[in-house]
Amino acid sequence: MLKTRLIPTLLLNDIGLVKGHQFDGRRQIGAPLPAVEVYNSRDVDELVIMDIRATRDQREPDYEQIRELAQVCSVPLTVGGGINSLESIRKILSAGADKVLINSAAYDSEDFVLNSVKKFGSQCVVIGIDARRNRENQYECFSHSGTKTTSKNPVQWAIRMEELGVGELMIQNIECDGMLAGYDFDLVKQVSDAVRIPVIASSGARNYSDFLKAITECGASAVAAASLFHFTEQTPMGAKKFLAENGVLIRR
Repeated sequence: MLKTRLIPTLLLNDIGLVKGHQFDGRRQIGAPLPAVEVYNSRDVDELVIMDIRATRDQREPDYEQIRELAQVCSVPLTVGGGINSLESIRKILSAGADKVLINSAAYDSEDFVLNSVKKFGSQCVVIGIDARRNRENQYECFSHSGTKTTSKNPVQWAIRMEELGVGELMIQNIECDGMLAGYDFDLVKQVSDAVRIPVIASSGARNYSDFLKAITECGASAVAAASLFHFTEQTPMGAKKFLAENGVLIRR
């Protein structure tokens, strides 16, 4: 049985580390390098770093910044934001990242996803699925940091991404982002039930119990959080202790 992973998420834009709030990240909360160094000592399993402005600003990832962060990061590192070519993936991996998180570009070209998997391997490719309910109360995928509708259903999109060979999926409800009010458990369960590849639950975790529910009741293989670790007294080590006490197989 695979061990559950605990993954802090760092959100970046052109001013530094920011707090997410329903995908509106304008509140600066510091610099990314010290945050990475802190998490190195906090018993985390992986880190996800996302440049939330790169795609909307139509710019490439900051490869030098990625290299700087990767050099001090002691756990597997996933990088997302502005990734829309095989060359950008190559540069990110060459800079020291272990995986890439692709979102908007996947909607533009399924061939890009397929070719990414073929060239770099399934284990390197994570697909981000950002969704919210529409006026008909149906889930719908959004791209470009939640600003553009795609008319795609997240469950069907997840199935399609699995068919193309991606290694895992990161699922989040836009309206839960930064709210500390709980994951969208219904969305996480729907996607987890539909695919066999690992699903990372993200956006909105408020406490350790949310991690437990996402794993044991909704089928998530990993849990991610940002605000929970940045703005509360709850810690990755505390989360792991809680999960282990409740029967979840975790990485030590």
